[in-house]
Amino acid sequence: MSAEFLKYILAAEYEANQIKLIVLNKSKESIEKAKIDGEESVRSTLLRAEAEIEQLKKASDRKAMESAAELASNTANRIATMKARAERRLDTVAQRIFERIINV
Repeated sequence: MSAEFLKYILAAEYEANQIKLIVLNKSKESIEKAKIDGEESVRSTLLRAEAEIEQLKKASDRKAMESAAELASNTANRIATMKARAERRLDTVAQRIFERIINV
C-alpha cells in the first residue's frame, strides 16, 4: 500500500505544481494586461490634457486679442478727445494772441 500512497502523493504534488504554473502564468498575463491598460490610460489622459491645453491657449489668445482691441479702441477714443480739446484750446489761444496784437 505504501507504493500506492506514494503514487497518489506524487500525483497530487504534480497536480499542485501544474496548478501553480497555471496560476503563475495567469498572474503574469494579468500583470502584463494591467501594464498595457495603464499605459493606454496614461496615453489617453495625456492626449486629453494636450487637447485641453490647446483649447485653453486658443481661448487665452482670443481673450488677449479682445483685450488688445478694446485697449486700442479706448486709446483711440482718448486720443480723439484730447485732440479735440487741444484744437479748441488752440483756437482760444489764437484768438487771444490776435486780440493782443490788435490791442497793442
